[in-house]
Amino acid sequence: MSDQFRIEKDSLGEVPVPAEAYYGAQTQRAINNFHISGLRPWRAFIWSIATIKRAAAEVNRDLGLLDAPRAEAIAKAAQEVIDGQWDDQFRVDPFQAGAGTSHNMNANEVIANRAIELLGGKRGDAKLVSSNDHVNMAQSTNDVIPTAIRLGVLWRLAEMLGALDQLAEALEAKAREFDPIVKSGRTHLQDAVPVRLGQEFGAYATAMRRDREKIALAADGLRRLGIGGTATGTALNAHPEYHRRMITKLSELTGLKLYESPDLFESMQAHSDAVFFSGAVRTLAQDLIRIANDFRLLSSGPSTGLDEIRLPAVQPGSSIMPGKVNPVLAEMLDMAMFHVLGNDLTVTLAAQAGQLELNVMMPIIAHDLFEMMQIVIGSVTAFTEYCVVGLKANPEKATGWLAKNAILVTALNPLIGYSKGAEIAKAAMARNIAIREVALEKIQAGELVNKDTGKAVTIEEIDAILGDIRSLTEGGIHGGGGGG
Repeated sequence: MSDQFRIEKDSLGEVPVPAEAYYGAQTQRAINNFHISGLRPWRAFIWSIATIKRAAAEVNRDLGLLDAPRAEAIAKAAQEVIDGQWDDQFRVDPFQAGAGTSHNMNANEVIANRAIELLGGKRGDAKLVSSNDHVNMAQSTNDVIPTAIRLGVLWRLAEMLGALDQLAEALEAKAREFDPIVKSGRTHLQDAVPVRLGQEFGAYATAMRRDREKIALAADGLRRLGIGGTATGTALNAHPEYHRRMITKLSELTGLKLYESPDLFESMQAHSDAVFFSGAVRTLAQDLIRIANDFRLLSSGPSTGLDEIRLPAVQPGSSIMPGKVNPVLAEMLDMAMFHVLGNDLTVTLAAQAGQLELNVMMPIIAHDLFEMMQIVIGSVTAFTEYCVVGLKANPEKATGWLAKNAILVTALNPLIGYSKGAEIAKAAMARNIAIREVALEKIQAGELVNKDTGKAVTIEEIDAILGDIRSLTEGGIHGGGGGG
């Protein structure tokens, strides 16, 4: 065998492994078997599983099951993985053998071989440190991977919530900035009663705040850990105190608020907590798609569209049309959230595909949960920094559209009634004139009366309602309906 390889063994026999690799036989078999996507594990998955390995080494040492030198070497090697020192050694495609045995063994082998070095040995010397007997002590893929999924999500949770906070704050700032601008509201993409541009943006901010709350709430279920259930939930080969001590140790190592699972079988069988979290992210995604599409619509044109807001020009928009600038950040956000919706569907389908004591689809649940978090963090941060913060209102265009909006007649309903208001609106739109002009004509013709008293309406009464358009955005009844 070339000096470029060493021979390692697993239960199926010998396997040549690159000499410089810290992974071993089972990882190499997985690399050979699964040339699928070219994807690698997300950092959250590497971090979380290494954290479990360090915690297990220290707990098993404290329980008298693992001698101190081995435990300390394993813990130190695991910490190096936690710190990102050996990310390049995690090579297994996310589309791999069921349950995540390949990822678990990848971690076991990397940590074992690095621990062997720390103890003065050579990689592959399983008598010094065994990936199965020592690094994986009191563990099974079946309880390690569900725990790693939960820890990995919680590890990035604050970063994700922080990105949403920044977006909400940026939208709130725009809501304050745009509050003086009164514009035409639109329902069914047709003219509606007036709103303030600040009200539109305030609603976007509120949606983000509420979606953030949903995600934080959904993440709480992931704090229940089933580590210690081992292969099926019975805790075979684990010390009776192992589960409790592992939760305490993992809490200490991560700084996360974690809880013991009251049912180790359920924690292994069911991935409903992951689905619930994924569903909360899905809710965020659909809101972000809606907001991004509103940005695209409000900024459309500029000459032939709404042009009520101007998005920052971050790059040329066309290879053929000079001067064209596109809403690229909003387009990016749409595409990113479409991908997140696909991730969510995959998590849902994978979670419902478990049978009896185990769900073997965990590798793709893990990968897609971590992927959707990365995509949300990255896309929301970029959208906030390069689009929302720098966008400007175009008050002239916004108020210009409002001046042509015949639906302003709605404010006259309490005075003249719905039917007469509809007549005025239709006439104004047909003739492309202001509703005040039509109302004046009807007043002069004696055709406009108070719907409740039957008395003739005056132009002063019309102007009292339409003279302060902003007041129409603040609710209430205008026009003195109800007699008098």
